[in-house]
Amino acid sequence: MNLHDWIDELCDVLDLDAEIDEGLVLDLARTVAHMVERPAAPVTAYLLGLAAGSSGANPEQVEALAARAQRLAEGWDRPADAPDPDDVDDEVPDDSAVDHTADTFED
Repeated sequence: MNLHDWIDELCDVLDLDAEIDEGLVLDLARTVAHMVERPAAPVTAYLLGLAAGSSGANPEQVEALAARAQRLAEGWDRPADAPDPDDVDDEVPDDSAVDHTADTFED
């Protein structure tokens, strides 16, 4: 069984009457996996399908949606293997000897 057969069978199981440009989806998934991170690839493909389906997009519109996602991934400023900047492992100073009872904090 090849990819095209899988797609045909899956469309039957999901009761979809749709044509898919698997090359377009695979190219987008590859770019996202390399430029963002691997788990983002199937999520991106799913969201592309959701966007296409919810708007009733024709093949040209699907290509345009995929191109927008591709540009976003290509412009992503963090390589896939880079650590998340929000996960900071800075050392926290020990100020347990400091009295903070009169400290005020801004909202």
